[in-house]
Amino acid sequence: MPQLMRAFNVFSNSYQFAGLSDISISQDIPVEGEITIPMRSRIREFDSSTLNESVQNTIMRDLKAVGKKFMHVLYPRKSNTLLRDWDLWGPLVLCVTLALMLQRGSADSENDGGPQFAEVFVIIWFGAVTITLNSKLLGGNISFFQSLCVLGYCILPLTVALLVCRLVLLAKPGPINFIVRLFVVIMMFAWSIVASTAFLADSQPPNRKALAVYPVFLFYFVISWMILTFTP
Repeated sequence: MPQLMRAFNVFSNSYQFAGLSDISISQDIPVEGEITIPMRSRIREFDSSTLNESVQNTIMRDLKAVGKKFMHVLYPRKSNTLLRDWDLWGPLVLCVTLALMLQRGSADSENDGGPQFAEVFVIIWFGAVTITLNSKLLGGNISFFQSLCVLGYCILPLTVALLVCRLVLLAKPGPINFIVRLFVVIMMFAWSIVASTAFLADSQPPNRKALAVYPVFLFYFVISWMILTFTP
């Protein structure tokens, strides 16, 4: 009986694998190849590179990026645009604009307004750097230049306040003149605070947000005070 079962198993196995010897690999099936990037993908990658674009296109692209960041400040909302695509062009333009408009002209040749320009320039950048370092020491997850970008761009409302105050100062001075300038400065001061905290608040630990916002309040308060007390 065992010999009969063994013979049956041998017969069944030979029957199952008998047809495998007739199977052959067709010579038409390619077995070799290379991994290459399609030509269209290469062209798109070449076109999207900024190394080969013209100077005009580069300038227009940067201006559009700065304009979009200004719009985010004018319409503050929680967004990571200023943090993701940070730059210092906008803050530099706003800082120079404030310094130029706040400097006092003088008829004395020995005092041509240069110290006033340097004073405003140093106050703005030193204040922004101090707030950034304070944010990092408090454990914030925002980079150094991202914080400078946000603080610089959020000076835009105060720059608008300075322009309005300069126009109001062209009228006859008086209590009404001062009240109008005070109202404009307070409104733009609050706007700068709201815009900056909308971008910076989430980057701080929950139990230290007040410690991070307080220096921002002082920073914009000093700039607002310079604008309000300015007399041409």
